[in-house]
Amino acid sequence: MVGQVCLNGCVRQRVSFNFSDYFCTLMENIRNFCIIAHIDHGKSTLADRLLEYTNTVSKRELQAQVLDDMDLERERGITIKSKAIQMDYERNGTKYILNLIDTPGHVDFSYEVSRSIAACEGALLIVDAAQGIQAQTISNLYLALENDLEIIPVLNKIDLPSANPEEVKDQIVDLLGCKREDILAASGKTGAGVYDILDAIIDRVPAPKGDPQAPLQALIFDSVFNSFRGIIAYFKVKNGTIHKGDLVKFVNTGMEYYAEEVGTLKLKPEPKKSVSAGDVGYIISGIKTAKEVKVGDTITAVERPCQTAIQGFEDVKPMVFAGIYPVDTEDFEELRYSMEKLQLNDASLTWEPEASAALGFGFRCGFLGMLHMEIIQERLEREFNMTVITTVPNVSYHAFTTRDEMIVVNNPSDLPDVSKIDHVEEPYIKAQIITKAEFVGSIMTLCINKRGELKNQVYLTTDRVELQFDMPLGEIVFDFYDRLKTISKGYASFDYSPIGYRTSALVKLDILLNAEPVDALSALIHRDNAYEFGKKICEKLKELIPRQQFEIPIQAAIGAKIIARETIRALRKDVTAKCYGGDISRKRKLLEKQKEGKKRMRQVGSVEIPQQAFMAVLKLD
Repeated sequence: MVGQVCLNGCVRQRVSFNFSDYFCTLMENIRNFCIIAHIDHGKSTLADRLLEYTNTVSKRELQAQVLDDMDLERERGITIKSKAIQMDYERNGTKYILNLIDTPGHVDFSYEVSRSIAACEGALLIVDAAQGIQAQTISNLYLALENDLEIIPVLNKIDLPSANPEEVKDQIVDLLGCKREDILAASGKTGAGVYDILDAIIDRVPAPKGDPQAPLQALIFDSVFNSFRGIIAYFKVKNGTIHKGDLVKFVNTGMEYYAEEVGTLKLKPEPKKSVSAGDVGYIISGIKTAKEVKVGDTITAVERPCQTAIQGFEDVKPMVFAGIYPVDTEDFEELRYSMEKLQLNDASLTWEPEASAALGFGFRCGFLGMLHMEIIQERLEREFNMTVITTVPNVSYHAFTTRDEMIVVNNPSDLPDVSKIDHVEEPYIKAQIITKAEFVGSIMTLCINKRGELKNQVYLTTDRVELQFDMPLGEIVFDFYDRLKTISKGYASFDYSPIGYRTSALVKLDILLNAEPVDALSALIHRDNAYEFGKKICEKLKELIPRQQFEIPIQAAIGAKIIARETIRALRKDVTAKCYGGDISRKRKLLEKQKEGKKRMRQVGSVEIPQQAFMAVLKLD
């Protein structure tokens, strides 16, 4: 109601009415909030109900996962990219503008969450009433608390027969230290409690602070590529006002553009004459090059520039590296173009060109995790019609030479010669696993086999345990997440954060096909696991590589030492079929002739490696 009083005050004192008082009224009625939760706790469904109950989406346009516009998101039932949308809501005669930013829940997309949090003042913390608090819930909550966001806890899926609301409320109270009555109960499916959530957003989330009269200062928190309009940047205005036709400057890149169109983000972009302090909007300025828009950059006006750029934005930290190569080397430039476009819609993807002896020219890409890598590969194939080969993923190591130089090794082939290496350091993570008590033993065994050290074990309830391990990140890359889900029957939730580098006994394992090393299959691995790993990969490749007209030896080697070998037998044509009867020497002559041919073929023949062989390493168990 503050807004109405303020506005009425302005009307009564017509003489003292000024521009900034009017905008103060508008800002008082703006709420910027995001939704954070663990994967599959019902964020997107609850967002659908908020859009429906504020009449932002008509009955005709309403569908499940309204904000998830990617086919991949709908198929997998997950949010990959955060989405922003503006809702208009009227309460007691006062009109409010609610800017919602829906965020992903999977650990791999926490970068998207950090960007959304940077543009908000409040967050809805969604917890599944059946599953309770899980690892990513805690991780996202800490991100929000670091940014001083107002947290509104919401207990979702209360309509489920398996819901345990009282127990889960106890967990939320322990985690947040809030009162039980502050926790809202809701159901995204039935719509129960949605109006309470809307009231809580208005009452509890603070209005944005800023001065509409100050020089323009706006934070870019996302960007998308439109093939007709170029790059559309999404921003939140901290201070000042951006008008259509203004000459604006992107501070970090130093580029200047005319704001051809500005507006707010409804279900479809809605053009406006201006967007003011506290509001979230978009700008179209005919930008065609990906590098010219950096997420986290500040937009300011050329006429009245702001003194400082907006600080405190989290930089992307790639965790997993893999090579992406076109199947046909002629498609290299097309793949580069596709990667640039994809980077616009996913700022957490990093890449640089590289060459491989086995696969030709391609890119060394940095991903946030294994799911992120899988999604990027799938999007390249679907959205850009690019068929690509992905090499064995690995992490970034630090190799220290005998001359005390540090070399960052993102690719096993970058590792210097063994004689020049003093020691190698690998990245470690703090892994947080929340699971049911019955699975603790098997999960501990899995983590210890992956060279993990148990640091803490806390019983959250009589049946739920939180385990904390220090583990090498390189061990997580290979099949860890799948095996964790299998042994816990899907009940374990996993989250991790980097804790730095530690010295480790790592060796480079080479795979040789027909005595030729295949650099795309090389891996850096702990010396204790090298023999077993080499043996398994040779056996797996023997299954996957098709037989040729000649015998193919598959060898695993550390330096010049062969530690494992398998042989793919040759396809043998029956050359003696035309010999019926006669002396045995006739048959032997034909067989000797064939033997010579096979030997020559093996010297000049090349082995075709199918795509599954490159990814076989991930599914060795």
